[in-house]
Amino acid sequence: MLTWQLLADAVLSLHVAIVVFVVGGLVVIVAGNLAGWRWINALWFRVAHLAAIAIVAAEAWFGAVCPLTTLEMWLRGKARATTYSGSFIEHWLQRLLYYDAPPWAFTLAYSLFGLAVVAAWWRFPPRSGRRMPRTGA
Repeated sequence: MLTWQLLADAVLSLHVAIVVFVVGGLVVIVAGNLAGWRWINALWFRVAHLAAIAIVAAEAWFGAVCPLTTLEMWLRGKARATTYSGSFIEHWLQRLLYYDAPPWAFTLAYSLFGLAVVAAWWRFPPRSGRRMPRTGA
């Protein structure tokens, strides 16, 4: 049963890492562009960031439960663990990630955050990494 618990903690850690990527990514994109960091607009990073928040917003709009949450709860069930007790990692990461609010509040927050990501995409467009050939003398 400890194996199931460890797997559940690993899924929770991955979930938190994705949240940090989505939230922190926007901060880094804006700050990096203001600081002149060229690497921050790499197309792969920007597409991954936009896709991540698009998935979160779509889940909220369609009332879908995040597959990572479903997997974590299933693993905790296999471990015969309750949702909000267990290891140190589980305890603190769950407090960071899960909180109570009406569903519409999450849909609104995710949608507004998604719009902020799109605005950053428009204001600081990503670069493909390809260089344009020089023309002229």
